[in-house]
Amino acid sequence: MPEFRLPLSGDVTQAINPWFDMFKAFGSQFGLININLGRSPAPEIEQKVLQEVGSYGRQLGRMGDALNVLVEKLEPKLGDLTKEERLALDAFRVMQAEIDQIKSDHRLSR
Repeated sequence: MPEFRLPLSGDVTQAINPWFDMFKAFGSQFGLININLGRSPAPEIEQKVLQEVGSYGRQLGRMGDALNVLVEKLEPKLGDLTKEERLALDAFRVMQAEIDQIKSDHRLSR
């Protein structure tokens, strides 16, 4: 009986080396996680902070949380602010609300 094969159904031999794929260079990047510290006068300090303190996202999150506390305490004095200052606080609140929503959505999808 003759052997019948559909297209792309024949024997396939392919070497899959995840280490090679994972660590081959793409442009100036090398590896899975690459951090471009930009033009820093002390990149070794930034790298140490990232390793020992937290990612940029974690650092910004904590600063946002602290700033949110201060904004809440400032609420009774909002009448003393200029229009531009109030708009800046409103923009901050909107940004924090969007971040909180993304965090909430992420927790629910886990």
